[in-house]
Amino acid sequence: MDAESVPSNQRRKFLMVMAAGLGGAVAAVAAWPLLRFLAPFSSGGASSKVSIPRKEVSVGSAHFFQYQGRPAVVVQLTVGQFVAMSAVCTHLGCVVSWQQGKGEFLCPCHGGRFSAEGQVLGGPPPSPLESLAVAVEGDQIVIG
Repeated sequence: MDAESVPSNQRRKFLMVMAAGLGGAVAAVAAWPLLRFLAPFSSGGASSKVSIPRKEVSVGSAHFFQYQGRPAVVVQLTVGQFVAMSAVCTHLGCVVSWQQGKGEFLCPCHGGRFSAEGQVLGGPPPSPLESLAVAVEGDQIVIG
């Protein structure tokens, strides 16, 4: 069958279907990282305790890690005083970021602000970040 025997409307339909399929595949590939950022997954089989070396968390800084398959963060408020909490915003589940200069967390999705202890400072979050148990054992910070 040669190109002259295929009607032009069938060629046009074929090209439109191929373009739509390619566009859908590109959209799915582009949307996947955004979906993973906005909706962190949960892993039920993860360890219930996490150990972090004390030297990794300097005073006034935050250290992000995975706790039971979800993003979490530990902050050293003053020398030897650590707090740990979930890094997932209580508004829509986005992952917060640490604002070193301000000493607070910021949710990039809707501008929710949290103190270094996880308390709501402003924006739409309805409740504080979920706190996690912290213990200092020698040179290790044990969360959970």
